Amino acid sequence: MKLKVYADRMSQPSRAVIIFCKVNGIQFDENLIILSKRQQLTPEFKDINPMGKVPAIVDGRLKLFESHAILIYLSSAFPSVVDHWYPNDLSKRAKIHSVLDWHHTSLRPGAAGYVLNSVLAPALGLPLNPKAAADAEKLLTKSLSTLETFWLKGNAKFLLGSNQPSIADLSLVCELTQLQVLDDKDRIRLLSPHKKVEQWIENTRKATMPHFDEVHEVLFKAKDRFQKQREMGTVSKPGLQSKM
Repeated sequence: MKLKVYADRMSQPSRAVIIFCKVNGIQFDENLIILSKRQQLTPEFKDINPMGKVPAIVDGRLKLFESHAILIYLSSAFPSVVDHWYPNDLSKRAKIHSVLDWHHTSLRPGAAGYVLNSVLAPALGLPLNPKAAADAEKLLTKSLSTLETFWLKGNAKFLLGSNQPSIADLSLVCELTQLQVLDDKDRIRLLSPHKKVEQWIENTRKATMPHFDEVHEVLFKAKDRFQKQREMGTVSKPGLQSKM
């Protein structure tokens, strides 16, 4: 039975799972769960993931959610996955786990919190929250500095001093690519002080092409839509309801 992936490509971790499958030749059926329509909260989807979040997978009798767990499972279950994504070397695996744990406590709440509360909230039926955005920006800035000075060691192209990408690189880069929906000046302000981070994002993109751009196409279209709304003055100001 073919692997089933339940995802919304506007979701950072959904994109990571889809790109990983495509890069590694894993055959799968993609089932769209539209977050803006609250489809993740339907009884049918909650039978797969009671937490009501994407992505989730079904592989035979296995139902699995949480993107990091999914990436680890896929790396272990499918022989087509090249070793560098999740090495057999236990010390290298442990270091990848340390990055993934840090991601969910630092980079993700910073990046996702900032984008949600400064841009995306109205599309999900929520108000913009300037205070939450400001708090998230502080965490995002700190996380980018940690990436620049600690996780991106020396002159290596990828995390943990590696010259090939792992599931941690893909997961974190998909997180940061969400910043594309910001105003260009805002995104540049956040990223430009971190040259190694910018180069690492591009390295990971190139290593997963053409799938990276194809899977992110929905995000790039959203970026254009938000930019047009800014130019027309129809994007909500913080604290106001959206006109979308």
